[in-house]
Amino acid sequence: MFAVLKTGGKQYKVQAGDVLRVEKLAANAGDKIQFNEILMIGGDKPAVGAPLVEGAAVQAEVIEQIKADKVIHYVKRRRKHSSQRTKGHRQQLTLLRVTDILASGADKSGVSAALGTAAARIAAHETGTTAPAKKAEAPKAATSKAAAPKAEKAAAPKAAPKAEKTAEAATAAADDLKKLSGVGPALEKKLHEAGVTSFAQIAAWTDADVAEMDEKLSFKGRIEREGWVGQAKDLAK
Repeated sequence: MFAVLKTGGKQYKVQAGDVLRVEKLAANAGDKIQFNEILMIGGDKPAVGAPLVEGAAVQAEVIEQIKADKVIHYVKRRRKHSSQRTKGHRQQLTLLRVTDILASGADKSGVSAALGTAAARIAAHETGTTAPAKKAEAPKAATSKAAAPKAEKAAAPKAAPKAEKTAEAATAAADDLKKLSGVGPALEKKLHEAGVTSFAQIAAWTDADVAEMDEKLSFKGRIEREGWVGQAKDLAK
């Protein structure tokens, strides 16, 4: 049996026992992870997803975190005072071994899903922001069963405006990312949806963050070409 999985914007055809190098994942050596984006299952009972195969997964064990061979990146800008730059880059990768291919029952396996570093940070941030709300709701659960539906109906209309005000306040407090070269209203909205709202965040991006954000925004190499990190450092001051 084989499977075609998707991770880091790339597709891989794998079998049990295969060793893969994929875009860096938020996991440590020895961790067992599960890829849930399965495009196809092959074998005695093949299945093709539309776009994903429901209930299918590929489980793997992380061997170690590694770096790819060094790549020299040379940029020369014409008609801009002969600006040129040479830069070396080693892509961060995760080396893993495929242990099992599940044709069904992935949601009941109990194995944590494979997440990229940026996705893991966003998930952790969302978990941290929603945790206080859950604690605040806990005492309400102790009320009687008859009062619970009334309390939920009364709380629902009030909670929505607060959430909207919080979102509006966050957007209002955000930096004007359109000051970055090549960023317009549409691209600024995508950055906000990805959790990027300030120049300080962009100024702190590593090479791995830049590569992952390139994949997310579907603008391969644009961040380096436009020099967002350097511009953000100047604007953050």
